[in-house]
Amino acid sequence: MEERGFRSRLAPVRDGRFSHFGLGRRIRSRYTFGLTSEIADMNETIHRRTFLKTTAAAAGLALASQPRDLFAADGKIPMAFVGCAHIHTPGFVQLLKGRSDVAVRYVWDPQRVRAEARARELQAKVVDDLSVIWNDPEIRGIVICSETNRHPALVRAAAKAGKHMFVEKPLGITAAESIGMAKAIESAGLLFTTGYFMRTDPKHLFLRSQVQAGAFGKITRASAWNCHSGSLGGWFDEKPNDLPNSWRWMADVTQAGVGGFGDLGTHSLDILMWILGDVEAVSADIRVVTERYGPKTDETGQALIKFRNGVMGSLTAGWLDVANPITLMISGTEGFASIVDDKLTFKSSKVQGATGNAPWTELPSAPRAPLHQFVDALSGKSGQPLVTPTEAAARVVVMEAMYKSAKAGKWTKVS
Repeated sequence: MEERGFRSRLAPVRDGRFSHFGLGRRIRSRYTFGLTSEIADMNETIHRRTFLKTTAAAAGLALASQPRDLFAADGKIPMAFVGCAHIHTPGFVQLLKGRSDVAVRYVWDPQRVRAEARARELQAKVVDDLSVIWNDPEIRGIVICSETNRHPALVRAAAKAGKHMFVEKPLGITAAESIGMAKAIESAGLLFTTGYFMRTDPKHLFLRSQVQAGAFGKITRASAWNCHSGSLGGWFDEKPNDLPNSWRWMADVTQAGVGGFGDLGTHSLDILMWILGDVEAVSADIRVVTERYGPKTDETGQALIKFRNGVMGSLTAGWLDVANPITLMISGTEGFASIVDDKLTFKSSKVQGATGNAPWTELPSAPRAPLHQFVDALSGKSGQPLVTPTEAAARVVVMEAMYKSAKAGKWTKVS
C-alpha cells in the first residue's frame, strides 16, 4: 500500500507533525524529546526519574554526530560477541552470518566451550582476555549476550572503550545499575539498542500511530499478555551434553534477576510504555507454581499499572501457559483494538472503515529485526528506530517496582 493511501485512513492530524515512521504523528515522549540545559549539569547523584526524562534527547544528538567510517579494509564492519549465554544467541549468530557487510572477529564468554562453539560458526577467534576486544580500534560494534548480572561490568567497559553495543534485554537487574549503564552509554555518545523485537510488529506500529492520532478518544484501559510453556516444557533445564545451548542460568534469579514474569513481561511492558508512556505506580502478584527451577524462580504473574496519563493497564506474563491467543488490548471512549491469534481487530469512530467486524489488514511495513537495525546504523543508514538506553533502563525501573510490589503486597510507586 502506498503511504498516501495509508495516511488517508488515519484520524485528523493534531499538531501537523508526522512521525519519522511515516505512520502517524510525531511522538512526544518524555524519553525521547525535550532537550534542556540540565543535561550538561548531570552528576552521579541525579535522581533516577530526572535522568530518565532528560538524557535521551542529548543521546540522540550525540549519536547523530558519530562518524560512520566503521568499515575495515575488506569492506566489512568488524564486530565481536561479548558473552554467548542468552537463548537468542544462536539466532543472532545466524543473522550476522547472513550479512555480507559484517565480520565477527572475536568471541568471548566465561565458559570457553560456549565461545568455541559460536566462534566456529562465525569463523572468529576465541579470546580469553576481554582487553583484546576493548583495545582493538577496528572493533566498533559488539553484541552482548551474557548473563544479565554480567551486564554492568561489560557495558561500562564497552562504553569506556568506545564500542557501540547491542545488549540483549533486560539492560540490567536493578533500576540503579540500569540507569548507571544508560548514563555511561549516552555520555559516551554511542549507538545502542536492545532486543525489543515486538516493536517491529506492524500491528503494534499501527496501534501506536492511531493512539497518537487520537483514534481511540480518551484511552481508559490497556492490557498485554506474553506467555509460553517454557517451565512446563523444561526449556531451561540443564543440558550437560550440550553446554553451548544450555540456558539454565535464565531460570536462576541470581544471574537473570527475574524468572518467567520478568523474562517475558519486559517485552509487553515495553510495548505498553512505547504506546502509552510513563508509569506512575504498579501492583503485582508474581508466583512460583511448579518449582521446576526452585522455590525462588517465579514462573508467572500479573500486574496492574497506573500510567501517568490516567490510563489503567495490566500485564500478564510467564512460562506456564499452554496457549497465548490474546496479546494486546486497547480500549477508549471512541475506539477499541485487540490482537487475538495474531489478528488485529480495530474499531474507531474516527477512522473510515474501522468497524471492528473483520481483521484490520491495512498495516505499515515491518522494520528489520533489532540486531539488523543496529548493524544498519553502524553502516551509516540513518533513521533506524533504535531503542535508547534511557528507554531500556526505564523498563527495568518499572519491572523492579512490580517485583517490589509483589513482595510487599501493596501498590508501589515508580520512582
